[in-house]
Amino acid sequence: MEYTAANLITGCRIVCSMLLLLFPAFSPAFYLLYIFCGVSDMLDGPIARRTHTETALGARLDSIADLVFVAACLFKILPAIHVPMWLWIWTGIIVLVKAANVVSGYVRHKRAILLHTRANKLAGLVLFLLPLALGFADAVPAAVPACAVATFAAVQEGHFIRTGRMDV
Repeated sequence: MEYTAANLITGCRIVCSMLLLLFPAFSPAFYLLYIFCGVSDMLDGPIARRTHTETALGARLDSIADLVFVAACLFKILPAIHVPMWLWIWTGIIVLVKAANVVSGYVRHKRAILLHTRANKLAGLVLFLLPLALGFADAVPAAVPACAVATFAAVQEGHFIRTGRMDV
C-alpha cells in the first residue's frame, strides 16, 4: 500500500466505518464517527490532488471505503427507522437507473463510468445529511428531498453518458 496522507485518511474512514457497527444508530458516538467518515471522504480526494499523490490504488481504496461506510450505515440505520413501501420502490428505481448508467457507459465507452457531476455531488451531500436529519425527523419528510435530488442526478448522469458529455 502506498502510504500517502490521502490513503491514510481513506484507511481511517474504513476503520471508523466498521466502528459504527459498535454503537446504536443516532447515538452521540455513532454521529461522531459518522461525521468523521463524511468529512474524511470530502478531504481525501482534494488532499491527493493537492499533494500530487493520486493513484489508481487510492481511487480503488476510496471506492472500497465508500462501500464499507454505506454498508455499515445501512446495517445500523435501516432497522432503526420505518420506511414505507413506496419509498423503497423509489429508492430501487434510483438504484436501477444508476446500474443502467454503469452498463450503458460500459457498452458505449468500453469502461465503467461514474460521473462526478454537480448533481451527483449534491445528491451525495443530501444523502450524507439524511441520517443526521433522521435523528430528529420522520424518515419520509427527510427522505423525499434526498430521493428527488438522487433521481435528478441519476437521470442527468445517464443523459451525459449517452450523449458522450463526460467532461462535467
